[in-house]
Amino acid sequence: MKLLSEPLSTEYLNIEISGLSKSLRNSKIVQMSDLHYDGLLLSEELLAQAINTSNQLQPDLVVLTGDFVTHSPKPIHQLVKRLKSLESRAGIYAVLGNHDLYLPTSKAEITSALTAVGIQVLWNQVAYPLGPELALVGLPDYWSPEFNPASVMRQIDVNTPRIVLSHNPDSAEALKKWRVDLQLSGHTHGGQIVIPGVGSVPHWIYSSRHKIPEFLWPWIPFLKGKWPKVVKNWQWSQGLHWVGTNKLYVNRGLGTFPPGRWYCPPEVTAIALV
Repeated sequence: MKLLSEPLSTEYLNIEISGLSKSLRNSKIVQMSDLHYDGLLLSEELLAQAINTSNQLQPDLVVLTGDFVTHSPKPIHQLVKRLKSLESRAGIYAVLGNHDLYLPTSKAEITSALTAVGIQVLWNQVAYPLGPELALVGLPDYWSPEFNPASVMRQIDVNTPRIVLSHNPDSAEALKKWRVDLQLSGHTHGGQIVIPGVGSVPHWIYSSRHKIPEFLWPWIPFLKGKWPKVVKNWQWSQGLHWVGTNKLYVNRGLGTFPPGRWYCPPEVTAIALV
């Protein structure tokens, strides 16, 4: 079965960061997310195009924000053969998503495979790939019991700008208590089906739940149970948002779940720091 997708889109952002060192101005970061490499949800052609697009952008840093696989971790070994073609001046960094923790063995197997091709996986860790003037924080998936931003944030000087990689955008609520100059997330696939002028279908359904009798909720996607299955904050399903005083950007991802994408193309994000 071939899923309906759309041509790859490259989204260009200029992100203003207060106190950014002159030496880091116009630094380029490429973000990719939600590959779901399993032989069905991401074509080899789209993956190759995304990698080629990233390389043509000549980034200073590449970040990958989780869900490399869907269920079994086994496809990661084939995926890393493709990802080792990614080029970046200061390295490639990643965090894991909920699907990367699907089985008890998933975290270790996926982390090991990525590390073997030079991709550094951050798990409640901070790194400084662009130098000491900019921290890069990587967090476990928000649903993981090991999600613990406090343990990382207290390691960073309050005057140091920081970018946070966190797969699930709902984590932005928990992160409001700290300075976050830019949070990069994925997870939602942009809602996958977007109605022009209305927004993503999941956001529309969830925001209209008060009009729907609760006894019907179990039969409606995204309303099963008291909380949506994917995220609480569907209003953050894609694009740039302010969460308190922090900026959040949500990438639409590359992989596609059934029934497919409509007005919601897969995405490579090109970010310039200013």
